[in-house]
Amino acid sequence: MRFLPVLLLLVLPALGGDEQFNGRWDITVPGEQRARAWWLEVTGAGTPSPQGKFVGAPGGQMDAIEDLAVRNGELRFTFLRRWRGRDPNQAPERGVYTARLVNDQLQGVFSLEGRPPVRWFGQRAPVITDQDDGAWREGRPVSLFNGKDLSGWLPVVPGKELGWAVKDGVMSNQGGANNLVSGKKFWNFRLHVEYRVGPGSNSGIGLRGRYEVQILEDYGRPLSGHSNGTIYSRIIPTVNASKPAGEWQTYDLRLVGRQVTVVLNGVKIIDRRQIEGLTAIATDPNEGQPGPISLQGDHGVVEFRQVVLTPLVKP
Repeated sequence: MRFLPVLLLLVLPALGGDEQFNGRWDITVPGEQRARAWWLEVTGAGTPSPQGKFVGAPGGQMDAIEDLAVRNGELRFTFLRRWRGRDPNQAPERGVYTARLVNDQLQGVFSLEGRPPVRWFGQRAPVITDQDDGAWREGRPVSLFNGKDLSGWLPVVPGKELGWAVKDGVMSNQGGANNLVSGKKFWNFRLHVEYRVGPGSNSGIGLRGRYEVQILEDYGRPLSGHSNGTIYSRIIPTVNASKPAGEWQTYDLRLVGRQVTVVLNGVKIIDRRQIEGLTAIATDPNEGQPGPISLQGDHGVVEFRQVVLTPLVKP
């Protein structure tokens, strides 16, 4: 019996090993130029074949990580991209992300030759148990746009020109404007939005400031992870229900916990699908807390004339 402690040390796995990097991480990036949050998923850490997915700068989509490793207590992954612009003559460069675990928090650095390092911090994404199970009741609707001015809306990027105006009951942006975020925050809700885009235009609606419902002029085009009505780069609609450019369109969106339903122009195109994590529109990474509604203005020109939110509550 006196040898039992030694035997236990031999057979018990080491505590706090590489497997501790596994999971989904909501990432805060202090000083990020566009005030964006990032997201990371790691699986298989502690095995010979770890894998990962990433949402973050400079790309907007969710990317599979092809080069990921955990060695000596450090997570490391890289992307080969044109980080300094979209000039096709520019040679791709390797951006390097590294992180260590400190008190179950990822403390990381992004490095690119010739640029100052960027620090980032990851918290484990929370488990959200709310389900769209038919038990939720509608509260009092809240109009987030008064048809007169931009009261109740704030710029996402400090110091950047707003680039939005209101005329004849319609709010619209100039291309490349600031993104907007509502001053109020919400948890479970139904959201009605009326919008219009011109040829080739692109925008989005951020649910809780975290999950983008894509706005894209794509009438008659094949579906993809970037289509109108997608949960951007995550959930593809069942059908393209878009109208032609220049016509007013409607979204009726429902979010309970992580379950989302999207009705576009009266057609249900996503039905109670689970959102796994943040998308590129995210500015508020605290997934377990209420968040704002955001309107994307930094892409193409878009118009809104109705933004009405109805909270969903348990009786």
